[in-house]
Amino acid sequence: MQYSMKYIFGFAAVLCFICSILISSANVGLRERQEINKVLDKQKSVLQAAWLVEPGEKLERARIEELFKNIRVRILDLSSGEILDDVDAESFDEANAPKIAAPANNAGLIELNEHIKFYEVMDGDEVTMFVLPIVGKGLLSTMYGFLALDADTRTIRGLTYYDQAETPGLGGEVVNPKWKALWKGRLAYDEDWKVKIEVVKGAAGSVEDNPYGVDGLSGSSLTSRGVTNMLHFWLGEQGYAPFLKAFRESGKA
Repeated sequence: MQYSMKYIFGFAAVLCFICSILISSANVGLRERQEINKVLDKQKSVLQAAWLVEPGEKLERARIEELFKNIRVRILDLSSGEILDDVDAESFDEANAPKIAAPANNAGLIELNEHIKFYEVMDGDEVTMFVLPIVGKGLLSTMYGFLALDADTRTIRGLTYYDQAETPGLGGEVVNPKWKALWKGRLAYDEDWKVKIEVVKGAAGSVEDNPYGVDGLSGSSLTSRGVTNMLHFWLGEQGYAPFLKAFRESGKA
């Protein structure tokens, strides 16, 4: 059977149209899955910072969502130190949040999100822990992570970095579970509420020996200093200190 050229071109056009729709639908589906995975990866980092999961624990979506039932997502106005209850925290777009110029700092920050998403671990109506985003320069990269603080706003429950490109085996050891475990129980502030936590040169010893120090990263003093600098910024007056102080004074700490 022979087909006319008109039929052949028409058939080819219809086939191309159908294929374009299928490819477009596949791309949309892929983007949606990528966005879901991005959210789940961020949630997994929150859980790891708070030590609500064990290092290396395989976390499926259902497990993450179950654990997040006890976590409240909030939005903080960094300029005022106040929580923005009128902002939908779940749908808040961090990438398009309003920016403000960063004050002079040693963390290598030029601008900041004015509104910041953070997390409260809940026991019923009681806040038991804060998981606060931190960011700053290491040696080779900008490092993004989470710091978990007890409700006393002083005791560190954990620290994790989910995005960094430091030298593997050196500064990249910030992701080593053994190093991350050293943060549990350290104190962020001294008794006068001055930021005291730091990554020291060499070994810091136990929490009892040195509650304000964590072992330095072998062969990477600049990454170690970067971690200290970003913690001092975010725990300071230009970061979370006003919010944490208000929480303590509310009598809930």
